[in-house]
Amino acid sequence: MLYYLLKYINDVFDPPALHVIEYLTFRASAAAITALLITILAGPGFIRFLKARFIEPIKEEAPPEHKKKKQLPTMGGVLIIFSIEVSVLLWSKFTDPHVWLIMLAILWMGVIGFIDDYRKVVLKIKGGLSARYKLIGQVSLGLLIGVYTSNDPAFYVLMSRTTVPFLKHLSIDYGVFYIPVVIFIITAVSNAVNLTDGLDGLAAGSSAIVFIGLAGFSYLAGNAVYAVYLNIPFIPGAGEVAVVSMAIVMSCVGFLWFNTNPAEIIMGDTGSLALGSGIAVIALLIKQELLLPLMAGVFFLETLSVSLQVLYFKYTKMRTGEGKRIFLMAPLHHHFQLKGWAEQKIVIRFWILTILFFLASLMTLKLR
Repeated sequence: MLYYLLKYINDVFDPPALHVIEYLTFRASAAAITALLITILAGPGFIRFLKARFIEPIKEEAPPEHKKKKQLPTMGGVLIIFSIEVSVLLWSKFTDPHVWLIMLAILWMGVIGFIDDYRKVVLKIKGGLSARYKLIGQVSLGLLIGVYTSNDPAFYVLMSRTTVPFLKHLSIDYGVFYIPVVIFIITAVSNAVNLTDGLDGLAAGSSAIVFIGLAGFSYLAGNAVYAVYLNIPFIPGAGEVAVVSMAIVMSCVGFLWFNTNPAEIIMGDTGSLALGSGIAVIALLIKQELLLPLMAGVFFLETLSVSLQVLYFKYTKMRTGEGKRIFLMAPLHHHFQLKGWAEQKIVIRFWILTILFFLASLMTLKLR
């Protein structure tokens, strides 16, 4: 809204100072600063409100170190989503379909996560929302995104074809599998971030780093000169995705102000499912979804650890009658907890890994 107001003033009165409103870098920076300030300034009051109503119980299966923690207010994802939505509405061209599809995805899965948190915390229903209903929400969102992008002329660049990382002239056409692929990616990534949200600051910090990478790729994809030079698809409108991505980055950073160890608040499924869906949809819109296992490598490893643990346990139980485990506990961060690593050390090392994965993803631009 602020963008359109300033643009109107610029068009009518042409003050030189307002010419910067047309620069993506300016608006991305403004959205980032706005999101950070909203999160930090609104955080204390929001935490007090949640403490009186929504306290997350400690899971029975949690590692011993977790059981020593005091119970914390959950649903902190509401604060993240609020700061994202406000800053994006202020500084982006929110009528652009790229923008509102991302906002829709974040709100959609945020609501699913909120229902899950509410059932666990307020209604005291163990497990919260059943996995079946979460899956229905994820599949419905994927179906909506897939059908819309495959039919709206604004997304003619997308169609069903995507690029392959590391390979210069190879692309894949999903064809009739495009919509199932969209559904799978949204479901997988939102669940992956949800699994990673187990230690103070782990999911928020890792997500911030991944969104920085997505912001960079969005900016490049929206610039015809850079896109041609780097041999990536030029996607008109993708530059606005960079504005959204930077708002999300600083919403996560602002949340870390209260979420780093010892945390004052946790994001809950409200935040983790919303952030995961945001990562997935942005990657799909800029045709970098095949890069996600690398760029979001920590989330991928966390999910892989759970899958391997479950499959190996079932396999050994079928063969020997007694299930065995690969890891002391899954997801992977709990394995290191049980090995005696301090929580802060695990989180910082996972952040470092995420930075390494981010840098490796940038290398793919020159290795095509």
